[in-house]
Amino acid sequence: MDYRWNWGLLATQPYVGWLVTGLLWTLLISVVAYAIALILGAAAGIALTLPGRGARRVAALYVTLFRGIPLLVQLFLWYYVVPEILPEDWGAWLKRGLPNPAYWTTAVGLGLFMSARIAEQTRAAIEATGKGLKQAALAQGMSTGQVYRHVLLPVGLRYALPPYTSELLNTVKNSSLALTIGMLELTGQSRQIESYTFHGIEAFTAATLIYMVLSLLSISAGRQIERRTALPGMLAGR
Repeated sequence: MDYRWNWGLLATQPYVGWLVTGLLWTLLISVVAYAIALILGAAAGIALTLPGRGARRVAALYVTLFRGIPLLVQLFLWYYVVPEILPEDWGAWLKRGLPNPAYWTTAVGLGLFMSARIAEQTRAAIEATGKGLKQAALAQGMSTGQVYRHVLLPVGLRYALPPYTSELLNTVKNSSLALTIGMLELTGQSRQIESYTFHGIEAFTAATLIYMVLSLLSISAGRQIERRTALPGMLAGR
């Protein structure tokens, strides 16, 4: 196979601009999706540990629903199916009135999918604090709300920081599925460069390196947060 390498191609316009644009869209998708995942996932994870059976059942149903369906299928459902089954005005707004519907579909759909994973990690982190800590707080006369606010969450969320960092990496990587509904993020722009130039190896190598840099930055930021918030005796603090 006589493949003609041309790495300099990626430094010329419009291809370098496409990569930069794809990187920006990847970051925008990841930031919004991760914010949604953290907020909803933490809330669902806390609900999974509450004494009330009703809250636990609702949270368990939420986690099962969004965790059990593949992300690609969920994106297709949000983008192609949901607008068709909603009332006509709502569906028309989702398809044409909403600015950049592919972006918002990806960000929200990815956020909901990742929130189910974060919910389980939040539940596990709270339960990892041990029953003794909760019982000691209750013995001091604290209410359930006070136990969570002053004891379980400050400790449990510190335990959850390492898996939260892993889920940030997964969010960035899963954002590449946005190309399946027409969103030209980093992977989509690499495909576009390949289509225009037939130099797919160079384009995807550049995308791979960019994803690696994003991953390393995320890991570094996560470890810094772990060190700064670690309690005495925790693994991150030793």
